[in-house]
Amino acid sequence: MRRFYFSCRLLCRVLILLIFAVPTCESAVLGQANCEISQATYDSDMQVANQHSPHAPAPFGQPETYLARLVLTGLSFATTVVVSRALGPSGRGLFAVAAAIAAIGIQFGNLGLHASNTYYVAKDAMLLPILVGNTLIVSFGLGGAATLVGLVLDGIWPHLFPVHGTLLVLSLGSIPLGLALMLLQYLLLGINQVHAYNGSELASRVLGLAFLGFAIVVGKSSPEVFFAATLGGLALSFGWVLFKLLRLIHGKVSFSASVFTRHAELGVKAYLIAFFGFLVLRIDLVMVKYLLGAEAAGYYSISELLAENTVVPAVVIGTILFPMLSGMTDSKEKLHLTRKAALVAAAFMAPLMIIASMLATAIIPLVFGKSFLPAVGPFIWLMPGSFFLGIETVIVQYLNSLGFPKIIAYFWLLVTIVNIGINFWAIPAYGISGAAIVSTVSYSLIFVLVLAVVYNAKRSERTAVSHRVPQYSA
Repeated sequence: MRRFYFSCRLLCRVLILLIFAVPTCESAVLGQANCEISQATYDSDMQVANQHSPHAPAPFGQPETYLARLVLTGLSFATTVVVSRALGPSGRGLFAVAAAIAAIGIQFGNLGLHASNTYYVAKDAMLLPILVGNTLIVSFGLGGAATLVGLVLDGIWPHLFPVHGTLLVLSLGSIPLGLALMLLQYLLLGINQVHAYNGSELASRVLGLAFLGFAIVVGKSSPEVFFAATLGGLALSFGWVLFKLLRLIHGKVSFSASVFTRHAELGVKAYLIAFFGFLVLRIDLVMVKYLLGAEAAGYYSISELLAENTVVPAVVIGTILFPMLSGMTDSKEKLHLTRKAALVAAAFMAPLMIIASMLATAIIPLVFGKSFLPAVGPFIWLMPGSFFLGIETVIVQYLNSLGFPKIIAYFWLLVTIVNIGINFWAIPAYGISGAAIVSTVSYSLIFVLVLAVVYNAKRSERTAVSHRVPQYSA
């Protein structure tokens, strides 16, 4: 009866979230690394913070946030369509690659603070002045240094980056700002300022889209201008978030090396998993630009975007599943619920992906323009891998509920190496379809590896019960 209750509860919450809280992975609003990072890891980090403190927020548990997610989805999709139709495949490709470079820099530089900041400020709001100071130092200190290093390297090796000139300067320059905004937004969530968090998200995207529209009206349609327009929205949103936090601080903003070290240690495993997972999701787009050019990158960026959106049901289920598993003590119950959740995810995704594959030839040209018809093939090739990636997003929550095992980070590192290595052969040989096939292979490989660890955990649990020894440990 208890298992039936958990299954029904899970299914109902999935239906609600799919209607009201569909997340987006579009990168048009620069600096929002939480839209680019593997969404499962992002949500899991939030749940880590939530489960340790009764005062921590539940971003997906409030009606206001459900509505905000829905509006953000529409705004991001509208931005994608506007950019694609205004710039065409080549311009879209340059824009998407520049956004990917910025997002990789943001993900690389966050050092796990997006998880630890939320956790610690939720436990002790008096840490807010120090965490704001640490965030600003890390973002503009380390992030600014990374930007300067990138510009110096571009001067020494002009062909190192897939974009150049003003677009590269804007892309690298957005890293400190995007990193600061992301980390400050997590602090808002940590002190339960959900309204302010939603407002900053909406403001960034609305302003970015408005600036894009203005640029089109005045006849300034180029990747550089569009990137600067979205960066303007990002800057204004950052200023508002910082102003909001400063008003809530009782004391002087300061930096603490000891607090920074302790917090970085807490988030290191989640950071490594997120970073290597993110590379697998985005490095192929950068490689397509390197090896095939901007036009091919434009096609492939649309294929990736649409493929990621088909994994939304699994992302939502993983978001719900993690805190449920973390609150359970019986391993058999955990495994049973994980299996049920994986079946539910498969039931949602399989028909969605089949229908999307059948209609892709008609929908992609209709929405993005006939020039994006070559994006159809890679999108279809991405479907099998996206299915396995979605199931992995669900079943890995069982391991995450045991404490983010380090072996998952090693698996993502392995898959990243395999992905990059094969792409050097597949992309020149088979074009963007080759990149899509390699991604499908990579996603399937991480699924098999994680499934093997879950199976081993199950066997270890049986052995532990029979021999009365401690259970599986990461």
